[in-house]
Amino acid sequence: MLNIRRILDRLPTMSSSHMNSAAPRSALWRRPFESWLDGVEAGWAIPAFILTFVAVWMTFLIVGYQNGDLHPDVLESWTLGRELAWGNPKHPPLIGWIARAWTSVFPLTDWSMHLLAMLNSALALWFIDLTGRRFVSGDKRAVIMLLLIFLPAYQFHAERFNANSILLSTWAIAIYCFLRSFETLNTRWAIAAGAAAALAMMGKYYSVFLIAGFVVAAIAHPRRRDYLFSMAPWVSTLTGLILLGPHLWWLATTGFTPYEYAMVSHRGLPTGIAVWEAVKYVLSNLGYLILPLAIWCLMIRAHLARFAQDLTKLQPGLLLFLYIFLATVFIPPIVSVALGSDLPPIWNLQAVFLAVLVAVAAVSFKVERFDSVNLAAATALFFVTALIAAPIHAYIRNTVGFDWNRNFLSAAAKEMTLRWHQYSDTPFEAVSGDDALAFATAFYSPDHPHYKRPFQFQYTWGLPRRTTLDKGWAAMCFYDDPPCLDWLNQVAKLAGSVVRTEFELQASLWGQPGVSTKIVGLIAPPLKEPAVKPANPKSGSIQEFSAKRHNYSDIDKRQLR
Repeated sequence: MLNIRRILDRLPTMSSSHMNSAAPRSALWRRPFESWLDGVEAGWAIPAFILTFVAVWMTFLIVGYQNGDLHPDVLESWTLGRELAWGNPKHPPLIGWIARAWTSVFPLTDWSMHLLAMLNSALALWFIDLTGRRFVSGDKRAVIMLLLIFLPAYQFHAERFNANSILLSTWAIAIYCFLRSFETLNTRWAIAAGAAAALAMMGKYYSVFLIAGFVVAAIAHPRRRDYLFSMAPWVSTLTGLILLGPHLWWLATTGFTPYEYAMVSHRGLPTGIAVWEAVKYVLSNLGYLILPLAIWCLMIRAHLARFAQDLTKLQPGLLLFLYIFLATVFIPPIVSVALGSDLPPIWNLQAVFLAVLVAVAAVSFKVERFDSVNLAAATALFFVTALIAAPIHAYIRNTVGFDWNRNFLSAAAKEMTLRWHQYSDTPFEAVSGDDALAFATAFYSPDHPHYKRPFQFQYTWGLPRRTTLDKGWAAMCFYDDPPCLDWLNQVAKLAGSVVRTEFELQASLWGQPGVSTKIVGLIAPPLKEPAVKPANPKSGSIQEFSAKRHNYSDIDKRQLR
């Protein structure tokens, strides 16, 4: 051993310059990702990532849905905003207000509504990063953003701008403001926390569980005395109530109609089914985390024991987040079982980021750059895969068909408008029938008729008033929807002279014919015009109008849109 040591001592030492030159250089493909990670603290990397995310998913939505119209939820959001009010019988008013403001600047097109949805998602990611940077920096900030992409929340769930997806941004904003208020006990942050919580409530009443999470977290946290005996929680509560005041007054004066809607559409389940719904809710919320947390554990595989220790010593802010997340996972199922209601797991997708943020920010050790680059590359591959999949998705949906018959909505709206003007010189002003078709007609028709099925009767197929029919009215149903068709027949008996019309539509993509359907419609021209001559002049008779089949080519589809 001594002889070996003497030999080693006589060897020339390697200088640091020699060591650097001998170190293996990064593979060429890794260098752009390393540069991006270096830019996180420089201030440009996260904004660039969010902009790239928006660009990729906008491309996917435009290409992948070029033969599919907007989801009825999106069309409904725009419809809700046509009348400025402090509420409506179905949802709080925030989504309608935003859709109205947005389309007062941007055109009524699919791409503009897709952009609104993706910017809502981008705003959520921005506030999550704003929250995360209070606990981590550098590669860990990037890792949080990258792991969130492997949740279904910020692209697949976010693509529909509706009462669920609006919570992606409003909850992220409210959680950030609540954290700052809890940390600082500052009056300004307390006001911001109350205002953000009110904003979330105006997005969807489900946000009451976020506020419940704030209460649970404040009480369970070791610093609860400092917070609860300060002015912060009371300032937040007062601010929220003041901002919600007009809406609360609207609820009181309209008989709490959204509550009635919720009871009709979500309650009435037997206890056993309600319990199963609650179990699925909890398991699904935990299941959403499997992929990002599995990736994270793979990245820190050499330090898993230390990671477990770090989770038992969370910083105060991270402990606050953990309590909020657990409250949003376990309080809603308890309430749903008590009420006997269903509980879709996607209602809580906007809260799942808290678990990812806590998991990454909890670790006290450095994340290896090698693993961070691999994660960034995997995310880039996911983006590329989405772009490749977009035309494939459109091609498959041309032959299989989209849900809600989205292949035909805009075409049906334009065709029905043309047929309306065959019988009336007045604008097409009122539409009803199948919700997807009615919302689509309001959005896509050049006349933009108003949706005339009252939301409080949306699931009861109530008959329109005779005065509504006399002013001019039309409705459409799909041929394979018996309840809607039966309702049309009842309306025909109620009306005076009406026109029944049928037409067939066929989807087309890149010159290839796709799925087809038949539309059955009813037209009641306004009475102030010369009455339509019916086939049988008796009251309530229907003039039959048979339409030839329409095969919409790509050019025809663009014209209809």
